[in-house]
Amino acid sequence: MFPEFRDLITKLKSEDAHFSRLFDRHNELDQRIKNMEAGIEIATDSEIEVLKKEKLHLKDELYSLLKQHDNK
Repeated sequence: MFPEFRDLITKLKSEDAHFSRLFDRHNELDQRIKNMEAGIEIATDSEIEVLKKEKLHLKDELYSLLKQHDNK
């Protein structure tokens, strides 16, 4: 995710607790969705959609934070 911000992500994960929590939650959702789609974890299509929407919202928020810090 966001390879152009790889160094900034590493920096923010260690310096910004809020960013780190969002990043970890995004990764957690990504893994859960993959597990559900693979049948490892049981879920309905609507449950998966809810998680995908939350993940997308987090991704948007992370991108916004990255853009803010990239201009500093």
